[in-house]
Amino acid sequence: MQLEGKKALITGAGRGIGWGCATELARRGAEIIANDAPGSTTLAETTEQIRELGVTCTAIEADVFDRGGCEQLVASAIEAAGRIDILISNPAWSVRDDFLKVKPEDYERVVRCTMTGGFHMSQLVARHMVERGGGGKIIFITSIHVEVPYAKSVAYNSAKGGLYNMARTIALELLPHRINVNCIEPGWIDTPGERKFFTEEALQAAGPTLPWGRLGVPADIGKAAAFLASDDADYITGEMLRVDGGLIFNGTIE
Repeated sequence: MQLEGKKALITGAGRGIGWGCATELARRGAEIIANDAPGSTTLAETTEQIRELGVTCTAIEADVFDRGGCEQLVASAIEAAGRIDILISNPAWSVRDDFLKVKPEDYERVVRCTMTGGFHMSQLVARHMVERGGGGKIIFITSIHVEVPYAKSVAYNSAKGGLYNMARTIALELLPHRINVNCIEPGWIDTPGERKFFTEEALQAAGPTLPWGRLGVPADIGKAAAFLASDDADYITGEMLRVDGGLIFNGTIE
């Protein structure tokens, strides 16, 4: 129970990586404030699953792609839990298309939702952490797209790369306040978001071809988040923890 007594706010907790992070932090005793978009069909289920683990979970619907939604979420989270010790910032939106064909409005939305949303959440939570004192943990979910410029993903590659550099700057500026700021870089994770672009058959076929012999699952990312959120990671800040089962080595293995 290494996170017992901690209050963790996780965005996008209704499914996928956000759900994996919320569940794994809850397993280690953290009180969870679970966020998902207004009208989420899965947030209630996530909340119930976490409560069944014996910890407190508060569900808050809010649009973290928008400054006003982020302000509403942070205020509601503080009102519900009293404070925020841990933020896992997981906003993302993606479109895949050729660079020559991608619509300017789609590019701008991906960057706004994926990178700018992360800025809003982290700034608001960091202000709270600085005001109350005592440090804190901010964890951004980036992507292997930071390091590998996958085709048909110019907007997502840009947004996740920018998010990583933004996180390092935030880490630097928050050093005097003992707020650890780190990133997790997922590889190919089997999430509902991936199923927008790949069929079940394609995902099943892809798993055995990867270096670790399978796709990642949300719990893989959640366990990494639980480590970075714990006191065991006290001396780590401004870093990116790649959790990809060796995917980065694809094409280099004989």
